Amino acid sequence: MSALSDNLVTFAILAYLVAMIGHAVEYALGNARTRVAAAAPVRELVGAGGGIVPTPPAPAPSQPGADRSARRARLAGLIGVGATAVAAVLHLAALVTRGLAADRMPWGNMYEFVLTVTFIGVAAWLVVLWKRPSLRKLGLFLTLVMVLLVATAELVLYVPIVPLVPALNSYWFIIHVSTIVFASGIFLLGAVPAVGFLMRNGYENGKRSFPYTLAKRLPAAVGLERLTFTLHAFAFPIFTFAVIAGAIWAEAAWGRPWGWDPKETWAFISWVVYAGYLHARATPSVKRNVATWLAVLGFLTMLMNLFGVNIFFTGLHSYGGLD
Repeated sequence: MSALSDNLVTFAILAYLVAMIGHAVEYALGNARTRVAAAAPVRELVGAGGGIVPTPPAPAPSQPGADRSARRARLAGLIGVGATAVAAVLHLAALVTRGLAADRMPWGNMYEFVLTVTFIGVAAWLVVLWKRPSLRKLGLFLTLVMVLLVATAELVLYVPIVPLVPALNSYWFIIHVSTIVFASGIFLLGAVPAVGFLMRNGYENGKRSFPYTLAKRLPAAVGLERLTFTLHAFAFPIFTFAVIAGAIWAEAAWGRPWGWDPKETWAFISWVVYAGYLHARATPSVKRNVATWLAVLGFLTMLMNLFGVNIFFTGLHSYGGLD
């Protein structure tokens, strides 16, 4: 069962890679029809008094090449979505088989944690995409993140299945870690439209240098910013509960609710940054791009808590499995 899980993770990475390529093709070809329409001439009529009377531009003539590019772009985008769904199924199957092989929830080390967080992120993305198909081009960036993180988990963080350390043998393991995993997955997804908004907003405000030109085919900035806020507003209370549950568990396991352990400290930093983002987002005098930078900073602190703390620090939460 363990070997099956490992193989399923490999197949999931390949499926995410196919999805990323599909979305990249759509991204490259998606605005062919827009370029043709922009190049269409504007006709003018001469009135009886010799004046120029502008008339609305006629629809651009059908361009077989542009039509083919548009159809191919749409097909590539649908392939990207389909491959993402297949990857998510393989991803879930890998987690289930890992849990069955270990006879526990598959959250006992960094490898399993990253696999679970990324699955939550892609599952949430498919729900968002089902509700708002117009966001499909954002899939390029989401699948890129999936390829990088899942491949890192498989190639760098992988550890064989081992029993849980005694400190984790508690019902609080399920309560605390499940909520941390779920909130982290939503924060992961929320970082994608946040970066997309910053790029698209810069492009809409006249910035044409790299990387802003990458965003010219993304959805409108206002929609990306709204999605960023919705995801973070949804995840933040869950993350808050997870931190509180962790303090209760620490009291039961170690005799104190909070000890400024490195992971506890960085969890607190992440909580403060995300709270600052939501406060800034609700403050009319704070510009939306300034608030969104706080959301991106919050995700960077989450990455530091996940990778940096487990790799560079030693504490009571040193369960990463990297020795």
